[in-house]
Amino acid sequence: MKELLDIAIRASLAAGRDILSIYDDPAADFGIERKADNSPLTRADKAAHARIMTFLEPTGIPVLSEEGAHLPYEERRHWQRLWIVDPLDGTKEFIKRNGEFTVNIALVENGSPVLGVIYRPTPIPSRRGRGEAGALYFGSKETGAWLTYIDANASADEALLRATLERSEALPLTGERGESPRPFVCVASRSHLSPETAAFIDDLRREHPDLELVSSGSSLKICLVAEGAADIYPRHAPTMEWDTAAGHAIAIAAGHEMIDAHTLQPLRYNKEDLHNPWFIVR
Repeated sequence: MKELLDIAIRASLAAGRDILSIYDDPAADFGIERKADNSPLTRADKAAHARIMTFLEPTGIPVLSEEGAHLPYEERRHWQRLWIVDPLDGTKEFIKRNGEFTVNIALVENGSPVLGVIYRPTPIPSRRGRGEAGALYFGSKETGAWLTYIDANASADEALLRATLERSEALPLTGERGESPRPFVCVASRSHLSPETAAFIDDLRREHPDLELVSSGSSLKICLVAEGAADIYPRHAPTMEWDTAAGHAIAIAAGHEMIDAHTLQPLRYNKEDLHNPWFIVR
């Protein structure tokens, strides 16, 4: 498992470098297209997918990627183990240039996520003292969940990468909840706050009058719960398996759960219908 986690980390960092080479070029043409569901697709999505596949294909484990071929369920249902990948989660945030996009890579076994890596290649403005470093979240049942900060381009240096990973902080972060009281924090989608989610948050506010609502893009919302900066992330709106699998694995490794909002059972993966049910991370 540690070897597969290392492969997923390296794949996410390499994809992050490719994404930033397009994102940081003021003259770059994002090459925006529209997929069948009208969601955007850019050159960066395609480049990240191609790079990730160079790392994952040699493992011999089948890959279900948002930007790859989606094989019929009759074939996929025999996969006991598979990678689930979103090469660029938060394409809308990428296009808006707000930095809130990630690379998501998960390993799923028998429908459950057992390993996850989420890499935000752009720096998080609120994390002072981190310079231009991006945020790398990773974890598995065996290793626990971790967070470290690393510049995408610097991550190509093997010695620096190893040293950075050794300095990783365990999740949840010490002091995020802390001794002093803080408001009950609910994180929600920056681009997809549905009326149903808003109603759920209103109900939460009655239970927690001090509720603070934090908006964020991509799978970073799950990471905020995993690290202890937020208490709950409700999502009563459509998502796909590749949007959540990596974050789900990290949440589990950090001692949290990601459950179907109706059945209260953990989300399952590699289903016939790749849409997720409405869910709650807590």
